[in-house]
Amino acid sequence: MARTLPAHILPLALSQGDPSGVGPELTLKAWLKLHEEPDAPPFLVVADPNHLATVARDLGLNVPIKIVTGPEAAPMFRHALPVLALQHSVSGKAGAPDVRDAAGTIASIETCVRLIRAAEASAIVTNPIAKELFYRASFRYPGHTEFLAELAERYFGESARAVMLIWSPQFGVVPATIHVPLARVPVLLTRELLVETGLITAKGLTSLFGIKRPRLAFTGLNPHAGEGGTMGREEIEVISPALAELAASGIAVSGPYAADTLFRSSARKGYDVVIAMYHDQALIPVKTIAFERAVNVTLGLPLIRTSPDHGTAFDIAGKGIADPASLIAALRLAGKLAHRAHNSQRRRNLS
Repeated sequence: MARTLPAHILPLALSQGDPSGVGPELTLKAWLKLHEEPDAPPFLVVADPNHLATVARDLGLNVPIKIVTGPEAAPMFRHALPVLALQHSVSGKAGAPDVRDAAGTIASIETCVRLIRAAEASAIVTNPIAKELFYRASFRYPGHTEFLAELAERYFGESARAVMLIWSPQFGVVPATIHVPLARVPVLLTRELLVETGLITAKGLTSLFGIKRPRLAFTGLNPHAGEGGTMGREEIEVISPALAELAASGIAVSGPYAADTLFRSSARKGYDVVIAMYHDQALIPVKTIAFERAVNVTLGLPLIRTSPDHGTAFDIAGKGIADPASLIAALRLAGKLAHRAHNSQRRRNLS
């Protein structure tokens, strides 16, 4: 029998994601997996409870749903899926998204942040969104990461530059440039950007993951890391000067390395995280090696945020075959990071 968590433990806040994708199914399956585990982190989901109930019925998932208002979700989690009801009903169908649902999905993310600010949740875990629909709804941010940085400034009064870390049991990666066209990467790649990314990454690995002196390996931008300048000079003129500046500040850095050999198992022993120059250079290897176990963690924010490292998967939504492994990994990691942060704060208060 599962034990009851102490009342002071705060739940994680899970956003609904795009309700026409696999998010609702994954949420229900994650609760079925975690609610009986004594040490699993409790969570509430900010969503349309009627939609979740319909998905559960259609997929034959026995998930009782209970509407909550905040932290009472933690003790309730063992008996029912706690849902903080959105004032937005779902318009789309499984596999057939509707742009009208973007407002509810955005409101869900913002509500999760507000819960953390009010000390009614310990961290945010975000279900996948469809950026194209968001853009059609006049969403002006490239993705979750940038939107959360703006929300951090709005609710916590802290200007934040968010960094995306994809963390797996095998290794972690950080793309220095994220959701931008490949043609713009050489222009956006500056010494200042790389130094700031390195500092935020090192600080996050220490504060969140407890790594006292993180080892950061940097890729090059060009094939063979520029081949001494014959295939491009970004390694010489931008990346190496940034590494020298980071090393002078006490950060353990190495590189720039050719990206095609940096992710083999023997090379991974030499670093904690790879900072890559662009999105696919970072995400292809980690999704190939650890797709179901990789978790998206946002560094540089005054709150903890994780997310499964996959998309909305509209093609399989509503079919009952979506695998909740990555969402469960994101929930477990968020709970672990929140617990570490809570203990660190207690030690600071006692000192």
